[in-house]
Parts: sequence; C-alpha cells; structure tokens
Amino acid sequence: MNIKEIKEMIDLMNENGLSELEIEKQGLKVRLKKGPDGNIERVVERVAPKAAAAMPGPALPGEAPAVTPGRKTVEIKSPMVGTFYKAPSPDAPPFVKAGDNIEVGQVVCIIEAMKLMNEIKSEVKGKVVSVSVENADPVEFGQTLFLIEQ
Repeated sequence: MNIKEIKEMIDLMNENGLSELEIEKQGLKVRLKKGPDGNIERVVERVAPKAAAAMPGPALPGEAPAVTPGRKTVEIKSPMVGTFYKAPSPDAPPFVKAGDNIEVGQVVCIIEAMKLMNEIKSEVKGKVVSVSVENADPVEFGQTLFLIEQ
C-alpha cells in the first residue's frame, strides 16, 4: 500500500463524512481514525495470510461458463467498503449471475455502507463469467466483484 492509496482513503473518509476507515490489502491492515480535532491517526499492521481454504478458488467445471479464448475480460470492482448483496431483497432473484449478459448502466449488485444501500451499476457491456463474492460478504474498496467477458 502506497502513500497515494492512503491519500485516496483519506479523501474517501472526507467525502463521505466517515470518522473511521479500515482496509486490509496485500497482508497489511490500515486503520484511519479522525480525532475530535480533525487530525487523522493512522495505524498500519501486518496481517497473517488467510488459510488457502478461505480464499475463493477457481470455479469448478459447470459452475460458471468458461472464458472464450481471445476474448477480453474486465473486472467490476467494489467502489467502497461495505456488505455485498446480490439481490434487492432476500427472496428476490439476483441482479445478475454467471452466464448473464449485462449492459452499461445495469444494476449488478448492492453494497450496504453505513446503513445506506448503494446500487452498483456496470460500466461495461458483456457476459458475466463469474461472481467473486458470496451474498452478505463484506467487501473492500477495489475488491473484484464480477469478472466480465467483453
């Protein structure tokens, strides 16, 4: 994690009125906390790598369509820290699933942050190859949510 990324985190805090933000990335955990005087306190910790079983692995055959050779793939990443929801309500069908074709501007998921439900819209047109996050999982800023074949 570099200085530019930390500055982006501070900007994110200021833009959204957050008093505390914690992000874990590449074995580092960074916690930024705004004090009563407005100064930001930074805590950086090394984090032990998670067990391989907890990391999402490649999809098993039959779970998701394979990427067509020669086709470009694009990741849809989380624009914020929050909780990922694949459907508008627990009993509703998911916004998208592997194999679906999506359009620019189409809602692909919801990320809940600070009790606000934020619709995440696709910025690309293509076919959903995989959904990288499970329903109700916490997500980090910049974490891959979907893999799209264009």
